[in-house]
Amino acid sequence: MADQPRGGMDDRSFIRRVLIVLALATLFYLAWYLRSLLLMLFGAVVVATVFRALADRILRLTGWREGISLALSIVLILGGIAGLLAAFGQQIAQQFEVLRDALPLAWRSFEERVGDIGLGDQLRQIVDSARQGSGSFSSLSRAILSVGNGIAEILVVLFGGIFLAAQPRFYRTGAIKLVPPRQRAVVSEAMSESETALRLWLKGQLIAMVAVGTFTGFALWMLGLESALILGILAGVLEFVPFAGPIIAAVPAILLALAVSPDLALSVALVYFVIQQLEGYLLTPLVQQYAVELPSVVLLFSLVGLGMLFGTLGVILAAPLTVVIYVLVKRLYVIETLHTPTPIPGENS
Repeated sequence: MADQPRGGMDDRSFIRRVLIVLALATLFYLAWYLRSLLLMLFGAVVVATVFRALADRILRLTGWREGISLALSIVLILGGIAGLLAAFGQQIAQQFEVLRDALPLAWRSFEERVGDIGLGDQLRQIVDSARQGSGSFSSLSRAILSVGNGIAEILVVLFGGIFLAAQPRFYRTGAIKLVPPRQRAVVSEAMSESETALRLWLKGQLIAMVAVGTFTGFALWMLGLESALILGILAGVLEFVPFAGPIIAAVPAILLALAVSPDLALSVALVYFVIQQLEGYLLTPLVQQYAVELPSVVLLFSLVGLGMLFGTLGVILAAPLTVVIYVLVKRLYVIETLHTPTPIPGENS
């Protein structure tokens, strides 16, 4: 009889552990099933960080109330984008039409030049294998659906960012309450450090995007390439995506130049190469004095891994998500768990 209570306690302990394992497994499954939604939530955090960064600057300069500063920040950012579209929208649209019509001709010219050197069959096999199993109607339907989903996701991320920016303390406090009380101070500090690092990375990336887009557009215009403005904008926007972005931005420009002459294509490729070298060896070190430096290997494999897990959205948000994870790992694991001193990105800024 004396052993029965102990046996009962063991059974209850076993059942409790089984339920904990099942609950954790369910959480992991839900996180995996909703991984795209979680990534959109992080996108909203990035948008909120942008709005809050400008709002805090306005608050320090003017002393206005927080709500007014945030509203002005949102109006300035969205109004600035709308103003640029209004000022250059027609020219951008015209150059986009030219680019859209010219790229198929440029591709045919590329196929002919590849065929002249005896590689035409291999190129056609690669293209056919990429198109295998997809008819024109189904491809068009998927493209339309993809564009529609993309617009919907952008709107969700934008409005989610506005809501997060409007009540940051409310959502932050709610997230911290999910942590055991003993760890809340440490988690709060880690979240603050992550926000600081993310702000600094976004500031540095904005400088790089503007510089690369401006230099690329001007250089292509000097070479007389069509659609130099839209190609410059494309280069600036894709600079947000490390490694892959500059390569993707260079492809349409080189194809357009190749349709004119191989010499022009070589000049355009050289322009992109030189600008990336200047960005890597001159601009990036200058920016990183005030921003955040990430190990290149960590960033590269994060880009590949998040692209495999989340697709295009994962590639776009790979760098800022890596910044946040990098800071959290350093603070919560290396410093707090392993008790090993290590610098936190952006802590001296």
